[in-house]
Amino acid sequence: MKEDFLHYIWKYQLFSIKNLKTSAGEELIIIGPGSHNSNNGPDFLNVKIKINNQLWVGNIEIHLRSSDWYAHNHEQDANYDAIILHIVWEEDVPIFMKNDESLPTLILKDFIDRTIFDSYRKLFDKQQKWIPCENNISQIDDFVFNNWKERLFFERLERKANEINGCLIENKNNFEAVLFQLLAKNFGLKVNGEGFLALAKSIDFQILKKLRFDQTQLSAYIFGQAGFLEDNIESDYYNELKTEYRFLKHKYGLSPISKNNFSFFRMRPSNFPTIRLTQLIGLYNKHQNLFSKLIEIKNLKDFYKIFDVQTHSFWKTHYTFEKKSKAKSIKITPQFIDLLLINTIIPLKFLYKKNKGEANESSFLDILKQIKPEKNNIINKFKEVGIKAKSAYETQALIELKNNYCSKKLCLKCSIGNSLLQKKLFRLKRFC
Repeated sequence: MKEDFLHYIWKYQLFSIKNLKTSAGEELIIIGPGSHNSNNGPDFLNVKIKINNQLWVGNIEIHLRSSDWYAHNHEQDANYDAIILHIVWEEDVPIFMKNDESLPTLILKDFIDRTIFDSYRKLFDKQQKWIPCENNISQIDDFVFNNWKERLFFERLERKANEINGCLIENKNNFEAVLFQLLAKNFGLKVNGEGFLALAKSIDFQILKKLRFDQTQLSAYIFGQAGFLEDNIESDYYNELKTEYRFLKHKYGLSPISKNNFSFFRMRPSNFPTIRLTQLIGLYNKHQNLFSKLIEIKNLKDFYKIFDVQTHSFWKTHYTFEKKSKAKSIKITPQFIDLLLINTIIPLKFLYKKNKGEANESSFLDILKQIKPEKNNIINKFKEVGIKAKSAYETQALIELKNNYCSKKLCLKCSIGNSLLQKKLFRLKRFC
């Protein structure tokens, strides 16, 4: 049992309110349950009750056991001086206020129908399930589910934007520099993301801007900083970059990171760090003020055009500097661009527009609804329980649902959990 359940019971008054008595036998009448406080301090504010026909207006605190009052040091906290009622599941010790008077206590389990408690446990306490409501989630009303998915999507978008904000502060509010770092991390995907981010942070964006017009210099700078130009390889292109990087290193006082930051192990050749880096180089060689361009785009096709870039001809027949391969295309695929949009461009654009007070929520929904649904274990499992995502907007919402509600058992804070529980509990309430 969690305190959240007791909060829920009190908020919706899902217990017998007739003949209520405190643990001391005093008559208790509830006039108004107050407002739920999600911040620090008492659990419910501005509660109105009568105890032995005397009106009290103040706050209440809810605990599983009365001794939690002392465990949480409430007796030393002035925020709890206005408590008029202590609600507990069980009273294991009496509680006294600062004036040494006993705190009126309602033992809630004495007034809850056992069926209500069993319904709660049946819905949300089964640890063996992937999500607690997997047997019922497909029965949720579309209106409830669709509204909840929209809120989940923006909760996830806000979280990503807040994380990016820290990077923005580090880069003195330079959105172009932040975009480069975030794109680099996402070009590295899950395996090499941290290595790519370390590389991006080792790169002075002002130097990158100076070199971006010359693909050879830009390639030398980025591959050199990544530690890939420290070997002896018989290749004209490789040695051209190596010579160029030696010059840049001396000119700008550069310090490369180790190429051990990057992994090729068990990766598809198209995702090799060298391939992803040359694509990133092609992107910045083609576009000046990339962030400014991305911020103005409003449709998916134009995003795809931005990422249609050319790489050096060497990479058409190589996956690494060492070994030649069959000729192939190494264009950035629409699927990869979708990942960049979901994880980098949309959150950064949202943060930028929000900071300017221009965040049009529908525009972000419109873009994500055009993108095909993501493919991962979470989305596959939702499909197994009857929830099929139609777009990246819905997959983002479902990932948020799983990671920050289902996995944390926050069913009573979830619209789906509330809907399922209320179907059972409000049917039972008429018997209370």
